[in-house]
Amino acid sequence: MTQSTFTLPTWFAPHLVAGMQRGIEKEGLRMQPDGYSAKTFHPAKLGSKLTHPYITTDYSENLLELITDPKPSIKQALDMLRDLHVLVHRSLENDELMWPMSMPCMSSDTDSDIPLADYGTSNIGKLKTLYRSGLGVRYGRKMQTIAGLHYNLSVGDDLFSAWHAADDDGKDLASFKNAKYLALIRNFKRLTPLVLYLLGASPAVCGTFLSGRKHSLVRLGETCSYYQPDGTSLRMGKLGYTNSVQEDLDIRYNDLDEYIQGLRKAIGTPYADFEAIGVDDAQGNPIQINSHILQIENEYYSPIRPKQATKSGETPTAALAARGIAYVEFRAIDLDPYVDIGISVPTACFLEVLALYCLLNESPALLPDEEKRLNKNIETVVNHGRQSGITISTETGEVCLHDWIVHHLSQMQRIADAFDAHHGGNDYRSALAMMQGKATNPDFTLSAQIEADSRRAGGTWALGKLLAQKHQGELLRHALSCADEAKFDAIAAESIAEQARLEASDTVDFYDYVQAYR
Repeated sequence: MTQSTFTLPTWFAPHLVAGMQRGIEKEGLRMQPDGYSAKTFHPAKLGSKLTHPYITTDYSENLLELITDPKPSIKQALDMLRDLHVLVHRSLENDELMWPMSMPCMSSDTDSDIPLADYGTSNIGKLKTLYRSGLGVRYGRKMQTIAGLHYNLSVGDDLFSAWHAADDDGKDLASFKNAKYLALIRNFKRLTPLVLYLLGASPAVCGTFLSGRKHSLVRLGETCSYYQPDGTSLRMGKLGYTNSVQEDLDIRYNDLDEYIQGLRKAIGTPYADFEAIGVDDAQGNPIQINSHILQIENEYYSPIRPKQATKSGETPTAALAARGIAYVEFRAIDLDPYVDIGISVPTACFLEVLALYCLLNESPALLPDEEKRLNKNIETVVNHGRQSGITISTETGEVCLHDWIVHHLSQMQRIADAFDAHHGGNDYRSALAMMQGKATNPDFTLSAQIEADSRRAGGTWALGKLLAQKHQGELLRHALSCADEAKFDAIAAESIAEQARLEASDTVDFYDYVQAYR
């Protein structure tokens, strides 16, 4: 994306943002009062984590994942996310808290106290646990306890139809939408350094996370925390949720069929290091689904993904192939530790402005040479994003990171204006102004605040516990309506019954089930 001036297309009008839908997936670790990750099972009051539509677990038994419905406004999405947090906090026992940061709270020096999520005795439940076992033997379990927030966004057909009518490129509307969503994804990948600088909130980590790992972090004062000076988002760097095995995967976002084929090839290609681990242990018990580069599609790490809702038994690529792209999943977002639900209204507004900016801008094909340059930029911003005068590489040469961010934010002004013109109020413009303040003054970034507050509190975990206690107090004072209480109680009860039905209906031995799956 060049430094040229962005203008809104002539067919665009503010009312075309009305069809936008957004949903949120938010992960978070349950924590003991001593700062270590919880050892207890998923709270029974919350229902079945296998079949509950809104409350489940991600990698480990103690890593909750909360999922909202798609909503027509940011307020409705955040309100639902808050209701889910209230349910969780009401269900916690043993003085447990919800750890508010992306990088995990304290754990032992080994992986021994990180329990794989247990989804019961059905074959589908056991397969979910087996996938997590595979991640553990491949990359270690600690990496899998890192938490993030996914912002899922779909653009309304009214906008695509207006664009399609003005463009008349010969494609049917479904193909047109797929092409435009992929264009958005390519531009988001180009602007990921901007996201990590503005929203990165993981410059430091508890020392226990680093046990047995090579790193260049330095100790944070006299605390047991370590940090990257001028760092922004360790979660998105080499110490975080990245994967060197996947660096050479040539998965492209220029054409939907090409993307699907690239993912499927990775799932079907054996990998020597994973073959050396073996697919079963010495007793013949499965320990990973297969020994391929990817066990399943979800193992592919990317800051953004094209998505389509899956039907029962359908893989993500099969859903994309059958029905095209329905929405995009922004994945490069750290939890905001200062907010009780991990995301603020300004952050949500900014992500939507950014999405439309990526969608409406020119988006040439993204090829491997540019991907390599973008990955270097990400590493630069992860480790040195707040450093004065730091530069990143663009197609026109090296540019000052902060000037580059200011330029793109200024170009987004027209889009923020359009959102506010439609919704009323000033939320989107205010969000953009806040981001502009962070761009010109690195001390205003979340990563700078967390570093400073960690020093004052006596370490990252001490700050995290203070914030966790504050958030818990606020959430427990939050009332749910009688109707919502009854609705969520019924959903939890039905999820338990649904899991029991699945477990009763299985007729195939799990080992045979896995062999067939392989």
